[in-house]
Amino acid sequence: QVQLVESGGGLVQAGGSLRLSCAVSGSIFRLNAMGWYRQAPGKQRELVASITSDGNTNYLDSVKGRFTISRDNAKNTVYLQMNNLKPDDTAVYYCAADARLNMLAPVYKYWGQGTQVTVSS
Repeated sequence: QVQLVESGGGLVQAGGSLRLSCAVSGSIFRLNAMGWYRQAPGKQRELVASITSDGNTNYLDSVKGRFTISRDNAKNTVYLQMNNLKPDDTAVYYCAADARLNMLAPVYKYWGQGTQVTVSS
């Protein structure tokens, strides 16, 4: 069974920083792309940042220059460093990982339970 455990959310003032972590555990054959999504009340879930297994990154336009995604392949962990946070960044942040459980299995997207990030003005 694959589990994604997130940590690092919380309450911060505008302009502050937070670092989210997501550790993937379980019997995994291959871990492909990993990413962070967020969902604010009344809005659809959106992709904030993603990173491939070889380190290529992609960001939502509104977070470019403020957020940095990284990963430690040895620890099956992905991070999201969030700087200069704004009230519009307030949302539940979800970690996601594309993984294959064995050589013949399809790639499946696994999700974390979510962590709340609240930015006060």
